[in-house]
Amino acid sequence: MNLKNTVPSAYYIFCTCLLTIVLNTNFTSGQTNAHGAVNVKIITDEADAVLNIIHKKNEGKSIADSDWQALYNSEGFRRLKKREAAMHVPFSDDDFKSFLLSGKLDNHLNALEKTLAQWKQANINNAALRALAYLPDSSTIHAKIYPVIKPKKNSFVFEVNTDPAIFLFIDTAKTKEQFENTMAHELHHIGFAENCKEAGSENDTSAKNKVLLWISAFGEGFAMLAAAGGPDIHPHKYSSPEDRARWDKDMANFNSDLKKVDDFFTEVLDYKLAGNKIEETGSSFFGIQGPWYTVGWKMSVTIEKVFGRKELIKCISNQKLLLPTYNKAAMEYNKKTGGNLALWSESLIKRISEINN
Repeated sequence: MNLKNTVPSAYYIFCTCLLTIVLNTNFTSGQTNAHGAVNVKIITDEADAVLNIIHKKNEGKSIADSDWQALYNSEGFRRLKKREAAMHVPFSDDDFKSFLLSGKLDNHLNALEKTLAQWKQANINNAALRALAYLPDSSTIHAKIYPVIKPKKNSFVFEVNTDPAIFLFIDTAKTKEQFENTMAHELHHIGFAENCKEAGSENDTSAKNKVLLWISAFGEGFAMLAAAGGPDIHPHKYSSPEDRARWDKDMANFNSDLKKVDDFFTEVLDYKLAGNKIEETGSSFFGIQGPWYTVGWKMSVTIEKVFGRKELIKCISNQKLLLPTYNKAAMEYNKKTGGNLALWSESLIKRISEINN
């Protein structure tokens, strides 16, 4: 699942004796340990209010004004409305009311209730620790997760730099385990934004800086690895057979996909791509789970297996180290195993090493 706005802002912590967990009716998880701190809340008030209204509608009961106000005043609804306004997406109380009264959700009530109940039982503590395990020591993660019922089926992040929010459309086909994986993935993005310096600067429009910024997009691969829980766990362990097959098929194209991204970086540095063409080409590598995911994941796994997780976390902390560190790891891997992992071009590595930021 891709929850990005654009480029992401984008060893296992085994100290459970120092871990404190706090849960309340809003499904809040507060975690602290010697290596970092996590404060994650799952807030379901929007979905709860929607289900109450649909229940009354299906049972022929009167829907009171207080029921609608419970929805409109819910934190999830208010922040969803704020986000849509920020994106210039039409979204009003009356439009949402019409959606709920249209009957589109009537036959899905039981499935929605079952899915939300399962998601409420998800192990957010484990998901948060999986994210934290692939971040620098003493990292922090602060986020609010809103499972929401709404007309559009998209999911997204919002206000990452101020009050990080993750909106997840309640997909009745998604299991509790898949939900936990998604939470871990997105919490790593939040932690990445909070604790890791981007390779480039948002205020620098030079070609060199644009390359550094796009290298940060490999944060999708970091998040895939973190969400899985380690380099020996398939990133789509709990996914549908179709999603897993798609990933495996795309991974078979690793070498050619790495070359495509290498060409992209080189063309930007050579001023063969500029302006909207850079954004268009770079964005195409997101896809459903394109090279920013697959190439990023394979590079991360290779570095961790050859040099260890601490070395990988150095690259997560400073993405300028990612490509040269991967090349060293891949060369050692190829030498030991007879493998043929593709390498980044020497000219690109040299030009990136010469960039000061």
